[in-house]
Amino acid sequence: MKPISGCSFVIGADQRVPSFAGNRSSTEDFRDSSAEDETVVDAEQGNVLMHIIKQLRPGADLSRVTLPTFILEPRSMLERITNFMAHPDTLLPMPKIDDPVQRFVSVIKFYLSGWHIKPSGVKKPLNPILGETFTCYWDYPDHTRGYYISEQTSHHPPKSSYFFMAPEHHIRIDGTLKPRSKFLGTSAASMMEGIAVMRFLNRGERFFITQPNMYARNIIVGKMQYELGDHSFVRCPESGLEADLEFKTKGWIGGNYNVIGGYIKDTKAGKNLYELSGLWSGEMTIKDLATGKKEVLFDATHARATYPQTRPMEEQGERESQRLWAKTIAAIKKTDHRAATDDKSRIEDRQRDEAAQREKQAAEWQPHLFRRVRGGPGGSEEGEENLDWVIDAAIDYNASAKDQVSQILSIAPILPGQKAYDLSPSGGDNRTPNATTAKAADPTSTQSAASSQPMSAAQADLIDFGQYDGSKVAPPSQSNALHAEDAVPVGLQRPLQPNAAQNQTFRQDSIAGTVDEFVDAES
Repeated sequence: MKPISGCSFVIGADQRVPSFAGNRSSTEDFRDSSAEDETVVDAEQGNVLMHIIKQLRPGADLSRVTLPTFILEPRSMLERITNFMAHPDTLLPMPKIDDPVQRFVSVIKFYLSGWHIKPSGVKKPLNPILGETFTCYWDYPDHTRGYYISEQTSHHPPKSSYFFMAPEHHIRIDGTLKPRSKFLGTSAASMMEGIAVMRFLNRGERFFITQPNMYARNIIVGKMQYELGDHSFVRCPESGLEADLEFKTKGWIGGNYNVIGGYIKDTKAGKNLYELSGLWSGEMTIKDLATGKKEVLFDATHARATYPQTRPMEEQGERESQRLWAKTIAAIKKTDHRAATDDKSRIEDRQRDEAAQREKQAAEWQPHLFRRVRGGPGGSEEGEENLDWVIDAAIDYNASAKDQVSQILSIAPILPGQKAYDLSPSGGDNRTPNATTAKAADPTSTQSAASSQPMSAAQADLIDFGQYDGSKVAPPSQSNALHAEDAVPVGLQRPLQPNAAQNQTFRQDSIAGTVDEFVDAES
């Protein structure tokens, strides 16, 4: 599903120009699955990268290695995560399917449908600063909406936490991306740790989802190439169904890019049900192993993504992604690398100053919008510990969809007209309404969508290599987490209760050998 400081390469660079009048889509800048997954490094840029690489050696302190701005993508990682929800045609029908096996197959189709969303090239997204937030929403053809809230909950190590919900369709997704960077000589890799948990609230099912690892090849000279690699898993503990999906990297001799393979297995019966094959950037097929019948699961060749909408820039708080990075993004788009570097450094220096101030006051950072998972034996979220952080709000699944929407909108501003919050750099739930913004929007109003603009179709990427800084996050004993027995507001239902602590989800990394971490000075 488709996740920060450090060496971070992301496929592509969007063409969206920041404007305090709102965000406009530019369809001519869109690059779909037919675009090449590579960036050509010219001689001058190659010299800059070579100068950096030559300084790297096993055991070297890499915390002050700064990457040049010409490889930056002009948007934050928190926005990038929305790629995973960009195909409502595969997302919304899933909970309506009665057959549990076919319902699981639809989840795999949804999971595989988002990887093709990308502009061409290999770029590095802007690493979210601690406490940075991003919210957005989708207007669906049936006049319902999907809502998304995200926050950078940790900067050391990097963690991007997010929440998505489509109340009328009984879908909720919680996730935390935790990339771990590695330098591989002439390549860089992001080992994508962390999970997403998708719930079908009308079915009582959860789907634990991991991601493939991501690679930027030939980062020194020539054509930088983007690849997905290794295994990812989708598991439903309630049904016992599991998918092992392999994203295959191209070999040194022969082979193709973007190849996938895998199986859907009934773990209770101990047998494989389906075989998956094809290209994640093109046609993917599914074969019924009982009948031998093979059919197209998803064809990304002509698929069109649906991008979310955001509030106008002037309504956003100063720590919201689009407003926070507006000057940096504008400079990147103008190829004014000096201005981009200066503004990016200004933001990062402020983050370091905030961290130093917290350390001086012996204050531990706590997120504004998320709380720690109530995991461990007997915890209300037992088995979901790898999420680390979940949205700090209780949603009443038994309430009407309209009431659920109201509960979601009370967490953070999402729709145009909602007041921005002035978030304190000290962290914690100290949200203060900003009096300069407009009054809250009616969540049922159809006019609010008209005042905002969709995000650019070109702002799409699928890879990030980020790492560490000196910011401290409160340990569980000092966080704002609550125990399972702690109070939930009257009238609200507790979240779904996991019941399989032994069913932890693990990643598989097919890279062997010792490698070095490659990070930059954003720490």
